[in-house]
Amino acid sequence: MPAPRPEHSLVPRPRKVSARPGRFTLTPDTGIRAYPGAEGAADLLRTLLAPGTGLPLAPSATGRIVLALDPQLSGLGEEGYGLTIGPDTVLLRAARLPGLLCGVQTLRQLLPAEALSAGARRGGAWTLPCVEISDVPAHPWRGTMLDVARHFQPVSYLRRYVDLMALHKLNTLHLHLTDDQGWRMPIAAYPKLTGIGGHRSQSMAGPPGGPVESFDGVPHSGAYTTRELRDLVRYAEARGVRVVPEIEMPGHVRAALAAHPELGNDPSRRLGVWTKWGVCDTVFGVHEEVFDFCRTVLDEVMDVFPSPYIHVGGDECPTTEWENSPAARDRAAAEGLPDARALHGWFMGRIGAHVTERGRIPVGWAETGTELPPEFTVMTWRDPAHARAAARRGQQVVAAHYRATYLDYAETDAPGEPLTQPGPPVELRTVHGDRSLTDDWEPGDAVRLLGTQAQLWTEYAPTPDRIEYQTYPRLCALADRAWSGGGDGWPGFLARLGHHTTRLDALGVRYRPWGSPVSPRGVATPGTHARRVAETP
Repeated sequence: MPAPRPEHSLVPRPRKVSARPGRFTLTPDTGIRAYPGAEGAADLLRTLLAPGTGLPLAPSATGRIVLALDPQLSGLGEEGYGLTIGPDTVLLRAARLPGLLCGVQTLRQLLPAEALSAGARRGGAWTLPCVEISDVPAHPWRGTMLDVARHFQPVSYLRRYVDLMALHKLNTLHLHLTDDQGWRMPIAAYPKLTGIGGHRSQSMAGPPGGPVESFDGVPHSGAYTTRELRDLVRYAEARGVRVVPEIEMPGHVRAALAAHPELGNDPSRRLGVWTKWGVCDTVFGVHEEVFDFCRTVLDEVMDVFPSPYIHVGGDECPTTEWENSPAARDRAAAEGLPDARALHGWFMGRIGAHVTERGRIPVGWAETGTELPPEFTVMTWRDPAHARAAARRGQQVVAAHYRATYLDYAETDAPGEPLTQPGPPVELRTVHGDRSLTDDWEPGDAVRLLGTQAQLWTEYAPTPDRIEYQTYPRLCALADRAWSGGGDGWPGFLARLGHHTTRLDALGVRYRPWGSPVSPRGVATPGTHARRVAETP
């Protein structure tokens, strides 16, 4: 297979690329002609290119860069686009605005990599190769989950995170906002959630149960304002990215119980925000005050986040407290449940019904593929077979198998790497070769497969540098698989990635150099991760 020309080394790979002779030159006089409905894409192109190129790309009725919406291009769907670059004109068309936004990212990648850098050269010629591209994504859900509960990240970094997602045509930022170790979203009705739940006294260092397990004594705090979150939603939307919030329940709620002990199974007990990693055995009670709380919280969440999908957690919920609680056992009996363990499905059913009544779609983690009520979209992480089982039941599915999409595992097992979650590495090739999206799907079930996403739990990634080191270039591989199905295979992806890393360099991404046995960029940071550690039987 011939190596692609550097400017055609696009990530993700377009469905169809045809090279043409010649180049289009951008000059200070080059304008953008945006037809009705395309103004947002024109603004984005101008915003993204101006810092690196110094070109104004002003609006012009005779501009040689033409952006147009054409609803008749029905074959392009919601996010597909057509791009034709000739020596005199650039024409970008789509049926819907998200398609134009995806096409804008392709235009960025076709320019020299220096155009992506805010510190790039000014003046001189900026050229695009003449080419014709027809592009449609393979899957509508192409995402990444970022855990800001264990280690808070400022909203300024979340914007950068969105920008890097959009460059790779990833369209879903799953924001993990609450957990045992922190509550990061303000709720007006319950100010203690961030006032108390947003602060922990220390964290655990070293492998859980291992010889170096200790407490680092470093307090950790952080919470967003409602305005910051609303602005983030608008910022992401302008780049074709939706933000899906996650509020954990009925487990992973220790931070909430630190703020509101009355919501627990022993209201007289006073707890702190959890300072360990892993799965905490404290869970919500099942009295009506808990459901009043959850409904109020979710209503505020849905007011801030317009996403059709609302993630409510649902997994890793120990039932020991319910089994030992007379009140919980009585509730199970009153609801006609066989035992206290069945309260989990009943709890999720009540929460899911509330989300559905508000016109949204509840999403939950699935450990076995059977525990979520039918109205839920299922996010399967333990076993690819769970995704197919959920689809056969008629549920929508996001495939997130931990052995191919969890980026908190090391990329290699070479000595000298920073601490990561214990377990076999999730290699770059493994991410790109994930067969969860293609194997053993019957046509009737495949229509319910929304797509996939990467996960980064942040016990080991307390800083933006560590986040980007753990994420890239593996997220490039996932984006390629989710958008194009990995069409040109592993060798083709590697050939394109070789040039694509020049774009990451221009953007200052602190990625792990692929193919390197030991990272020169990694800085060992104390921490450990016990969430979702257990191997699938």
